[in-house]
Amino acid sequence: MRARFKLAACRIPRPTRTRHRTRRPPTGSAASPRGFAGRLRTHLCRAPGTFLWLGILLVTSVIMHRFSPDVLTDFLQQRSTNIHNLLHSPGRVLLTSALWLDGGGWPLYFVLYNLLHAPAERWLGTRRWLAVLGTAHIGATYLSEGVLAVAIHTGAAPRSAVNTLDVGVSYALAGVAAVLTYRLTGPWRYAYALGVLAFYGAPLLTGRGFTDVGHCAAALIGFACRPLTRGASGTAGRPGATAPTTDTGSPTATGAPGNADGSNALRTAGPGTATPLPHRKPGIRDARRMT
Repeated sequence: MRARFKLAACRIPRPTRTRHRTRRPPTGSAASPRGFAGRLRTHLCRAPGTFLWLGILLVTSVIMHRFSPDVLTDFLQQRSTNIHNLLHSPGRVLLTSALWLDGGGWPLYFVLYNLLHAPAERWLGTRRWLAVLGTAHIGATYLSEGVLAVAIHTGAAPRSAVNTLDVGVSYALAGVAAVLTYRLTGPWRYAYALGVLAFYGAPLLTGRGFTDVGHCAAALIGFACRPLTRGASGTAGRPGATAPTTDTGSPTATGAPGNADGSNALRTAGPGTATPLPHRKPGIRDARRMT
């Protein structure tokens, strides 16, 4: 009986390994959307400016289809960034001209916005994306209308060209398409840049219209916006992007390893050492072992 008692008293608890658990986001939360509705909401929230602009263009496109051709021409003429309007109310027409479509259709721009504007906004952030498209839209407008003004002054264009209809979002689209060059790396960057230059520069060799000058100028402005791309992470601020955390068994307030709630557990404190459980009174099973 004494031998059994000594054997039971000499037993020491075995050290256990620290388990690392990866905390997953709760099911059904905003961090882990489920189903098509959740993925769509995440897709829209990651590029709010792009899809808000698309929504406005959808409304204005519906309004345009309700007008007769003569009424529509007069309506858009008041919002055109022509020479006359730029001289009298530049701020108003520069803003309102980017809210109406001229040529193509809304479904086409829905595809283009998802291919160009949405990736650029997610990569650059809404503020820098707005800076790029605003600079391209305003800069290309003034450059193209300046070329037209020179043509009018030299007699290459009629005097009535000061009221030329000029609305749309293509200048901003060209600038954003060009700045996406810096999103790519390696040979793909140079191939993409050559494609953008060929697409917007080729019409200058054939048409030489003032809008062709504007599109090429917008692309060049987009290339010049490279300083705005510095520090763009591409994934920063993405909803649902949570870094996994691990439970490493940090020490409790008493200095001994334990759980986060302060309760001690049997964990290894170092090589070859172990922290036992708190002392407890012997029960029936311990009494049987001692007999």
